[in-house]
Amino acid sequence: MNSYQFDGKKSLFGVPKWCVFRFLMAVTALTLVAACASGPRPDNSGEPQGKDQATDSDESEVRKRARLRLELAVGYFDQGQTRVALDEVKQSLQQDPNYAEAYNLRGLVYMRLTDFRLAEESFRQALALAPRDGNTLHNYGWLLCQQAKFAEANALFGQALASNNYPNAAKTSMTMGVCQIRAGQLVDAEASLQRSYALDPGNPITGFNLSVLLFMRGDFVRSQFYIRRVNNGDFATAESLWQGIKVERKMGNADAMRQLADQLNKRFAQSRELQLYEKGSFDE
Repeated sequence: MNSYQFDGKKSLFGVPKWCVFRFLMAVTALTLVAACASGPRPDNSGEPQGKDQATDSDESEVRKRARLRLELAVGYFDQGQTRVALDEVKQSLQQDPNYAEAYNLRGLVYMRLTDFRLAEESFRQALALAPRDGNTLHNYGWLLCQQAKFAEANALFGQALASNNYPNAAKTSMTMGVCQIRAGQLVDAEASLQRSYALDPGNPITGFNLSVLLFMRGDFVRSQFYIRRVNNGDFATAESLWQGIKVERKMGNADAMRQLADQLNKRFAQSRELQLYEKGSFDE
């Protein structure tokens, strides 16, 4: 059973205008990932015990039944059937009340339902069972970020990044950067986003946020570099094209600006961004 991780791209409640919600929603397929190595984990530490690696025979019948229920929950959660997913998570935990990964997914379900109290309770229970699980640390950090508990969130992101053999450092660094932007910690945010970009230069969320952050700081040349990579790829959206337009305008590139505006008109004719362009509202 694979563990789930939320990286800050599926839901950004109350973000500033320059950290755009709809752009992040447009790449939702990249946001919620099965993160841990598959296979049974007899304990909840996230690490095999003893000299032998865990195999199928190490998984108890109780854990197997719980895992199968959790796999169903994951499928329903991916399909947006949140309450059905929650019911499957409950049944998984009825089978095995010590299943840390089930509590982690339970936390994500309650995050989606905006029940932050139960989400936090779920992540705390998951970490009580698996204190070093990087995915749960990441998810709990994002929950706290949404509640403007920035210091606590950054501490949890840092613990996730320090986890042994943690495979999602790029996503956690990106999410940490987004959280630091929300906290107004722009220097730290740039460092986090640059770390994420170095690990995964193809992630459009990281590129977009770097462009926005550098634009805010008046570094239009570097902002242009990142947003052009996003807009020249497969994940250009109305928000990213609008960001590109604003960058090219600041740099006096009228032709590039018009080309992006043409794309915006052809692909996103009903968008708010096109309306802003037509009104000349470049500060929004």
